[in-house]
Amino acid sequence: MINHIDVSVVLRGTVCDLYSNLVTRPTGAAVRAGIEEQLAEVGGRTLTVIDFSHVGLLDYSCADEIVAKLLIRHCAEDRGEVERFFLFRGISEGHFDAIEAVLEHHGLALVAEAPEGPRLLGAVDDGEREVWNVVCRLGGAAPPDVAVEAGLGSAEAEQLLESLWRRRVVMRIEDVYVPLGVR
Repeated sequence: MINHIDVSVVLRGTVCDLYSNLVTRPTGAAVRAGIEEQLAEVGGRTLTVIDFSHVGLLDYSCADEIVAKLLIRHCAEDRGEVERFFLFRGISEGHFDAIEAVLEHHGLALVAEAPEGPRLLGAVDDGEREVWNVVCRLGGAAPPDVAVEAGLGSAEAEQLLESLWRRRVVMRIEDVYVPLGVR
């Protein structure tokens, strides 16, 4: 199931109807709480598009409250909760620095839509990035195909794919890993 959450609508509904800037930690916490309420209504494996298209400013504290805490809660390894995946849309150059900083600080990663295709942001190593690029190029692949395409051993390809899945930047559907945001 695909779920869409417009961050500016959540902001107007939880904090203030007059502006579209996310610039204080309490504002970010209130917006995240509003997003969490919407997520609580959705069961099963979900892909939620978190849309920042209509958000003006985004400072570090709001990026930390919304993006980092959302990912920490829902994308942490082996939580046993429902599989939740997030695709971030509408991240402007003005949002990028704050989001990238909180991702690096917490060791997190996310997939953002970009005009040229999906973009992997955050704390990822070269092996993870290469495997993610291969999965995107193939539109989804099983570990043996990724190993061949990336020039890796089978065990290493499988380990990197599992790492990307645990970080929720690829979905695992049976034995195939599918990238988020690839059309």
